[in-house]
Amino acid sequence: MRPAPGRPGRRSRSFLPAVALTAAGQALLRAAAPGGRGRWERTNHAGRPVGLYAGPAAALGTAVAAARVSPAAGLAVLAAGACGAYDDVAGDDRRGFRAHLRALRHGEVTSGAVKLFGISAAGLAAGHVLKERFVDRVLAGVVIAGAAHFVNLVDVRPGRAAGAVLALGAPGLVRGGPGAELAAVALGGAAAVLPGDLGEHMMLGDTGAHALGAVSGAAAVACNGRAGLLAHAAAVVAAAVYGDRVSAWARAL
Repeated sequence: MRPAPGRPGRRSRSFLPAVALTAAGQALLRAAAPGGRGRWERTNHAGRPVGLYAGPAAALGTAVAAARVSPAAGLAVLAAGACGAYDDVAGDDRRGFRAHLRALRHGEVTSGAVKLFGISAAGLAAGHVLKERFVDRVLAGVVIAGAAHFVNLVDVRPGRAAGAVLALGAPGLVRGGPGAELAAVALGGAAAVLPGDLGEHMMLGDTGAHALGAVSGAAAVACNGRAGLLAHAAAVVAAAVYGDRVSAWARAL
């Protein structure tokens, strides 16, 4: 007899592939290091060299695992990871939406603008599939894109982004249905990257942070009706505004 939606069997069949695919991706990228190890190394907040292997591994692993639950969610995660990867490769030191929008007004398309519009479009597309009513679809897009931005916003020290995903995703496991399965995917991806992130061997970068945030947002969308969507949308918008102000203050100091 097939397990009913939301039962532990379905959650484990979402959690375990996310863990396995993300862990395998990290191992493969670390062993092969396409383009040479120098391309994959960055310096973290403490001045230590770390690898970016966790980011693409988390993006691909969670996208595939999420697609098994909802193809639309899987594509949103993949798009968020791809936009983050572009920023990891081509990004500059500008922070905050205002700085990127200001550059756009002067004809410069920054990596931040690519992330803003690319992830927003992916979130709205996923919301169009996951929800039926227009207002709910728009709110869903805000939640998915906003969650992706929020997780990237807190990714300033080892373990914070993955820890945020674990904390945000855990309540979704008890809701049942596709939302619980997508929450399990987010938890699986975060669990796979957390040891390397905490040990300062690897970092998520924008690629992994945006992808894990997007799947967390998709889980919240699938778990909630309009009232829940409104609450989540308000929370991620408030976080974005706060982060933008902090970035502006930091530049002024």
